[in-house]
Amino acid sequence: MSDESRPPDEALDWEHLDSRYDHDAGLMLFRKRVDRLRNPRNARVFERLVLESGDWVNMVALDRERRSVMIRQYRFGVGYATLETPGGMVDPGEDSFTAAVRELREETGYVAEKWTYLGAVEPNPAIHNHLCHHWLAEDAHPAAAQALDPGELIAVELMSEAAIRAAVASGELKHALALSVLSRVFALWPLPFTQD
Repeated sequence: MSDESRPPDEALDWEHLDSRYDHDAGLMLFRKRVDRLRNPRNARVFERLVLESGDWVNMVALDRERRSVMIRQYRFGVGYATLETPGGMVDPGEDSFTAAVRELREETGYVAEKWTYLGAVEPNPAIHNHLCHHWLAEDAHPAAAQALDPGELIAVELMSEAAIRAAVASGELKHALALSVLSRVFALWPLPFTQD
């Protein structure tokens, strides 16, 4: 479909009728909202789940030898430890830069001299309402011990670009948001990408 024949995005908007909140105590990072909406194609009304959250951040933190500060932590959804980049929630009243600086220091003990904003992605726009902001931190170096929350256990490791590419190729590194931020700094895979 050419750009000239494509309908405007507004033609795809569903009419929002109302919302209700389901106060599920099990959702620690999200507020569960159920929206009632009308499909403009057939006028049928549907309920759709939205998980509301504050924005997230993650970063590629490069030390002075251009190694990336990576973390491993147990992820409850998949039931094993994953390899990923540092990151976390933007706290109320913070901007994404302040959150990135704080999360890098808390999770790894590293601080950085130079920061560059790399843009944002929608983690899952089908059900999430927030963004994940990507940052590049350069000249990162250890400055303090980790300052982990009581519910965190994080191992820190330094990886070269070649080691990161190998971890992607083998499937060891498959955290979608980590891949997104890393791909803005490194050429991670040849195209078409095939996994070993």
